[in-house]
Amino acid sequence: MYTMNGKMDQKDVQLRQHAGLVKRLAYQLKAKLPPSVEVDDLVQAGMMGLLDAVNKYEDSHGAQFETYAAQRIRGAMLDELRSADWLPRSARKNMRDVETAIAALEQKLGRQPSESEVARHLNLSLDDYYEMLDDCGGHQLVYYEDFHDGESGNEHFLDRFVKDDSGDPIRGLLEGDFREALIEAIDSLPEREKMLMGLYYEQELNLKEIGAVMNVSESRVCQLHSQAIGRLRAALKEQSWTGVV
Repeated sequence: MYTMNGKMDQKDVQLRQHAGLVKRLAYQLKAKLPPSVEVDDLVQAGMMGLLDAVNKYEDSHGAQFETYAAQRIRGAMLDELRSADWLPRSARKNMRDVETAIAALEQKLGRQPSESEVARHLNLSLDDYYEMLDDCGGHQLVYYEDFHDGESGNEHFLDRFVKDDSGDPIRGLLEGDFREALIEAIDSLPEREKMLMGLYYEQELNLKEIGAVMNVSESRVCQLHSQAIGRLRAALKEQSWTGVV
């Protein structure tokens, strides 16, 4: 595409030059999501984010274009995931059941329950419990809807961590007591799950890479991750209600 003066449109150049960035970010995100999420959908959303970045970027922003564009691209992909509601309602219900079971067993036993203990509490075989965790792959620590209990209208446990609801609640969590509570909850995880969370969130390895480090299958990493998220959510609920934080 050319402008009236015969020079190639700079916006078109930027779109072509950074198409690879969109794909790279899409595959990085896809590695942390369930199989039901199509990478092509992420790429399409990311290209819209790139186009938005090209149209709005100004040198006066004080950031290099690629840094600015990456933020817009990731934001567009996450918006797509939220709008698509990619984690099935049944999977969220199953994870709530896992969280409830872990919380009840921890209170009863005074320690983190084992997988077999959680499975028995749910009246499941260990294989069926593993299958449930597989189906919940991609379960998140925090959802926007977590901030309010839509069914009863009561305050949700995450609301207690946010002192100022005038801005972004997620940012409010990360800047407040929630961060310290989360660090404490991670530290209480079983050693293998604690290692997994470090590899996943700090070193940003994908499930296959984590499996290679831990010498387990990618499916097993997915199961352990889902279970760790369940433990963390259960611990954070307990801390908020007991006034630890």
